[in-house]
Amino acid sequence: MLTEVLPPLASPEAPMSHARSGHQSFLQVEGLAKRYRADLPPVFEDVHFGIDKGEFVCVIGHSGCGKSTILNVMAGLEEASAGMVFMDGREVAGPSLDRGVVFQSHALLPWLSAEDNLVFALRSRQPDWNRKAIVEEAGKYLDMVGLGAAARKKPSELSGGMKQRVGIARAFAVAPKMLLMDEPFGALDALTRGVIQDELLRICKETQQTVFMITHDVDEAILLADRIFLMSNGPYANVAEVVVNTLPRSRTRDTMIHDPQYYRIRNHLLDFLVHRSGLAQQQAEQHAGQRSSGSRSGIRTRVVYPGLADPEPLLQDPAI
Repeated sequence: MLTEVLPPLASPEAPMSHARSGHQSFLQVEGLAKRYRADLPPVFEDVHFGIDKGEFVCVIGHSGCGKSTILNVMAGLEEASAGMVFMDGREVAGPSLDRGVVFQSHALLPWLSAEDNLVFALRSRQPDWNRKAIVEEAGKYLDMVGLGAAARKKPSELSGGMKQRVGIARAFAVAPKMLLMDEPFGALDALTRGVIQDELLRICKETQQTVFMITHDVDEAILLADRIFLMSNGPYANVAEVVVNTLPRSRTRDTMIHDPQYYRIRNHLLDFLVHRSGLAQQQAEQHAGQRSSGSRSGIRTRVVYPGLADPEPLLQDPAI
């Protein structure tokens, strides 16, 4: 896979480029592919990317491009047809407490209180702790998401936003090395969604958590992510572009909309979803045809900085 890098202008708060030769990321995805039937083309193939420790990455793409499948493979909940995932130098093979998952639904145990849902998770991480220590730890994470007063309530007594916050608290409570989130706020109203986004930003800043999150919300990705992976349409989907968020990390929902860079980034993302994602899929199909006929030309993943001026391509490098 080739990476076309458009260099940033001088910006002290802009994230560093990941197209560094020899750089070993905290999480590395290499040549990932998924095919459900031999007589059908793969949903995605030749997917490569790396994520650094403490980085927040969002993935955007049309339905059917395999975003959730990639997340499930990273979580160890599903097997890829080809390729490998490495985290912290070890190959991912099955679920692990080192990878916390927040699903589209809250996935809480309905017969347990909010506190006991966290206690249940914490016992898997700390089997030798006594009940008092585990309850205290659960309370700390419920307080972190602003739900200390609702500790004894069951899921049926909580609003949708509160349930999702319990799910996030549960994921953080087991101290994962990486947090995987599959459209966790998709079913929430805009006001509740904004509140939880702010909570997530605050918690990730405090814990330096590494996050891989799927979203369909362009503004959510710009607010949360250091980098945004844009996937082409399926079949033969791949990471077609890596967009570096050039807004300062201190951004908030209130401040970012006043920054001219915000509109450049947003327009770039929307243009990809409306126009370029389909073109990227056609290129991937052509690449697959060339490979089957014996010739091979690399799929190009562009690394871009759309919030800044558009410089000419500087280099090509096999690492993202």
